[in-house]
Amino acid sequence: MKKARIGFIGAGWWATANHMPLLAARPDVELTAVCRLGAAELEQVRSRFGFLHAYEDYEAMLREVELDAVFVVSPHTLHHAHARAALERGLHVLCEKPLCTQAADARELVHLAERRGLHLLVPYGWHYKPFIQEAKRRLDSGAVGDIQYVLCHMASPIRSLLRGETMPNVAGGQAGDLVFSPDPRTWADPDVAGGGYGHAQVSHSSGMLFWLSGLQPREVYARMAAPGARVDLYDALSVAFDGGAIGTVSGAGAVPPGNGFQVDLRIFGSEGMLLLDVERARLELRRHDGADVALPLEPDAGAYTCEGPPANFIDLVLGRTTENHAPGWAALRSVELLDAAYRSALSGRPEAV
Repeated sequence: MKKARIGFIGAGWWATANHMPLLAARPDVELTAVCRLGAAELEQVRSRFGFLHAYEDYEAMLREVELDAVFVVSPHTLHHAHARAALERGLHVLCEKPLCTQAADARELVHLAERRGLHLLVPYGWHYKPFIQEAKRRLDSGAVGDIQYVLCHMASPIRSLLRGETMPNVAGGQAGDLVFSPDPRTWADPDVAGGGYGHAQVSHSSGMLFWLSGLQPREVYARMAAPGARVDLYDALSVAFDGGAIGTVSGAGAVPPGNGFQVDLRIFGSEGMLLLDVERARLELRRHDGADVALPLEPDAGAYTCEGPPANFIDLVLGRTTENHAPGWAALRSVELLDAAYRSALSGRPEAV
């Protein structure tokens, strides 16, 4: 059996809780090399997941080890350098969200992958939920007509992380026992994270919005607030898109602990509206001609899981599919939106993408 030879750049909480355990369970994957700082932590990861090689220098890893693809799971502000280095060596890349913190860097990665004929996937887990994929099929078929207005809201229970505090009750994920807890510095230090709730979570919801709608952001006016934190906890964005559509994108990082994620998208068009909600598991199409649809869903249909993206990526790497449900171009548009939003929050005026 052909195996995908996989390298990791970054091996903290999420890499060891989700991606590595999923890949370690696959007979068609070889966990070939891993890179992270800290000799003791690096050895812990190598021995737990059976990596053949371990490095603290990602450039040496890419230079010395034969790989097919790389998972980039490093802090936000390092994504560009790490993903670019892998793409330049002809390797497929799964890069955690946000793809980058600067729009120009994200464009470079997307264009580089396209020129090299390489797969670039950003692991948006909700894209792989059946009802989310049904929403995309409906929108691609013109169910709402020409899109004219969108509402995109997300909220999460991560206030403690954004304030630089330890996050309580962190699940071990696919790995069972927790290997590492989330490092608050990678969430709360603007020099490492590049921003707060916008990069950490609105990257999820806006990536879904752009993948579903195909819209292109043109101008953003943003207000952000950071009570008790060095990075934004709350985001309110007014957006103009190419083609004349407008919309609002909002985020809140202060859902009380023990409550789930909120992601609510409402897409209005010339023929009707599509309502999509992961917290209350809803997909409804309401049309001006009365041809309404309400998909019956289980209450937990929108619960977040992230098995789909790594599986899709390995199938892409091994040539079993050409369909990427979380493509780099959708992540790029999210980065463009957030780049303009952070600039707008500083300048106090609308900023062009």
